[in-house]
Amino acid sequence: QVQVVESGGGLVQAGGSLRLSCVTSQSTFAINHMGWYRQVPGSQRELVAAITSGGRPYYADSVKGRFTISRDNDKKTVTLEMNSLKPEDTAAYYCNSKTQGIPGIPLGDWGQGTQVTVSS
Repeated sequence: QVQVVESGGGLVQAGGSLRLSCVTSQSTFAINHMGWYRQVPGSQRELVAAITSGGRPYYADSVKGRFTISRDNDKKTVTLEMNSLKPEDTAAYYCNSKTQGIPGIPLGDWGQGTQVTVSS
């Protein structure tokens, strides 16, 4: 059973910071590439950050320099540190395992997501 639980979202003013966490029960977590996605109503889900099984990060241009993705293979978690937040970052954020490549293909079931709202 693939299971992910996202948390850490909230309401923050522009320029503020949040830390999103994703906890997974994936038995193969250590060899899975992981990604953070976001979605606003009426739009497609988009990949904003990813990290390979070896710890190599990827960032979409819109968040590069502001977000940092990391993973803890012992705890089977992936974290997204979000700094200098902008109103355009407002979205529901989801994590998932994925194939290699950008954007690649998400592999697991979607969790409930965590809402990030950035006020202007």
